[in-house]
Amino acid sequence: MEPSMSKAKALQQTLGAASERMVASLAALVARESPSTDKASLDQLAAILADVWRDLGASVEVIENLERGNHVRVVVGGSLQTEATQPGLILGHFDTVWPVGTTARRPMTVAGGRAMGPGTFDMKAGLVIAEYAVRAIRELGLTLPRPIELLLNSDEEIGSGTSRALIEEAASRAAYVLVLEPAVPGGALKTARKGVGDFRVEVVGRASHAGAAHDEGVNAIEELAHQILRLQQMTDYAVGTTVNVGVVGGGTRPNVVAAGAWAEVDVRAWTRDEAERISAAIRGLQPVNPDTVIHVSGGFDRYPMERTPGTVALFETARRLGQEMGLELTEQASGGASDGNFTAALGVPTLDGLGAVGDGPHAEYEYVEVASLPERAALLASLLCEL
Repeated sequence: MEPSMSKAKALQQTLGAASERMVASLAALVARESPSTDKASLDQLAAILADVWRDLGASVEVIENLERGNHVRVVVGGSLQTEATQPGLILGHFDTVWPVGTTARRPMTVAGGRAMGPGTFDMKAGLVIAEYAVRAIRELGLTLPRPIELLLNSDEEIGSGTSRALIEEAASRAAYVLVLEPAVPGGALKTARKGVGDFRVEVVGRASHAGAAHDEGVNAIEELAHQILRLQQMTDYAVGTTVNVGVVGGGTRPNVVAAGAWAEVDVRAWTRDEAERISAAIRGLQPVNPDTVIHVSGGFDRYPMERTPGTVALFETARRLGQEMGLELTEQASGGASDGNFTAALGVPTLDGLGAVGDGPHAEYEYVEVASLPERAALLASLLCEL
């Protein structure tokens, strides 16, 4: 590194020369299919990722998971057991929404400056960015101010049910959290995310013969229809709260007055206070027909990632380092959730969207802008050297 060159510029230069290798690494990861519910495929990829990081000299633990795929914990630049300094935490996931066999039909291709393929954008490119960020730090002989823990989970796309406790435990001891989910299309980082609630509303009525004893029945579907309208009307665009009845069911046969009906409801909110308010409103639903009974279950499994002063400070550091590299970084809020919601809810400063620039998560046109791979790796490496 030249004496007059900043760390950020040196990292940018080093990683710019690694662009082709980064694309090749991404192609190798995409070829290793890893749908969230295929444990064998996930475990194979977890082992590969563990070997990659061991080759980089990191301390690696494959966390066995009987229910879903194994998870991977990596520690760079120190020991979590003996180091007094709080570590930094990087979050990423290696599961995808694509079933095994997708890459046989749609292998990764590179054309027009874009790498297109299943899982490229969400979020195997983020895994490559983390790997090459650390490679560049090692190549330049730079010193990390604190140990870095990298937690890669195998079930983010289906709710992080088996990894949430690991994420929250790691965040509880961390100074900050950086999330390698994709950037907002165009490249903006994410400083806020909506929280997500999943509710189930069940109505109990009374069955009867639809012809011979219609008046003796209590139709649960009719009552559910009233409740659906109430739920939909709870949406408040002014504050960004949305309530969506997405799946409904009920009854047994056309000639039976329905004794039961149910609805599954998706709820999104920007703040914890609003999440708790709308949760109370849903749990407080009262029947229109007093002969029916309403049961509400579920709740917010991911509270909002709010734009706190700590998160703003992380973004401002990223923006300054980006400027040193000629990048004009902006921030944006996202209506979707990530594992960063878990860490932000614990009060740990969390910056999201540090993965690749591209578009089409979960869509067949999913792609990554190839030029963003070294850029985002340089940004991440600069942050790790600064924070």
